[in-house]
Formats: sequence, C-alpha cells, structure tokens
Amino acid sequence: MWTCVCVATLASCWGASLAYGQEIIRHAIPGSSFPISRAVEVPGNATVIYLSGAVPAVINDGADPNSPEAFGNTEAQTVSVLKSIEATLSDLDLKISDVVKMQVFLVEPDGADGMDFAGFMAGYTQFFGTDTQPQLPVRSVFEVAGLANPAWLVEIEVTAVRPVSP
Repeated sequence: MWTCVCVATLASCWGASLAYGQEIIRHAIPGSSFPISRAVEVPGNATVIYLSGAVPAVINDGADPNSPEAFGNTEAQTVSVLKSIEATLSDLDLKISDVVKMQVFLVEPDGADGMDFAGFMAGYTQFFGTDTQPQLPVRSVFEVAGLANPAWLVEIEVTAVRPVSP
C-alpha cells in the first residue's frame, strides 16, 4: 500500500514540476525579419481563449455607415480592429502579447488590384514586433470577396493564451 502512495506522490510531484515554469515558445522564421512566428508551442496546462472576429469601428460619424469614408483605409481599419481586440483582451485580463494565432480577412479596396497587404502590415506592425511588444503570433492572411458591411476591408480573429501561473 505504501509503495502505491509513494509512487503516486512522486508522480504527482514530478508532473507538477514539469508544469511549473512551462511557457509559450515562439519559433521565429529562420533567416527572416518578417513579423510573424513560424510556430508557437503552448503548454498543455495553459488556458486557450478564442476571440470572435473583430471588425473596424466608425471613425467618421458624418459619413454614410456603409461607405469606406466611415471606416477609413486598410491601415486605419487594421489599427481600429487591433485596438478593439486589445480592449477585449484587457477585459479578460490579457494583453495583445498573449495572442498566439491570428487569422486576417482582407477585402480589395475600391479601385485597387487586390487586397491592400501593405496597408494591413502598416497597421499590424504598430502592435506586433515592436520594441515594447516583440511577441509574434502565427498568422494567416486571406483575401475575401466581402465582409458583412460592404465598407469593411478588415476582419481579424485571434487566439490568445492566458499566461501559466506558477
């Protein structure tokens, strides 16, 4: 009987020591300065949080709410969406640095030849890969035909991980 108790106690202590100190590991893209991770490892004891897709807020109240003037260009919309995500994360006691995965949906602006990836990146790099926030998520960017509002050019979904407490 004592042998079983000792083995169980040792196993639980060993498991606890493995859980303690585990953290998110972000793997950079070799030989690249592109601001995304190649892969992200999340410890098994971490809490994963999935946020719904976020869309831009109106930045021009005087414009038709279904017009591009109401929401701005791709960069302005990206900044608006990431600020909204930042606020949602804050409500959940998380930070933008806790984001491990991002899916981005971009619509081709009127008169453009394809999605405005440069505009998206100009907004994205204000939040990720900075000196104050160097954590980079894995990320996919898709060009889509449209979003729920015809003036929206950007929708972003993120997955975050609550930091593991010791």
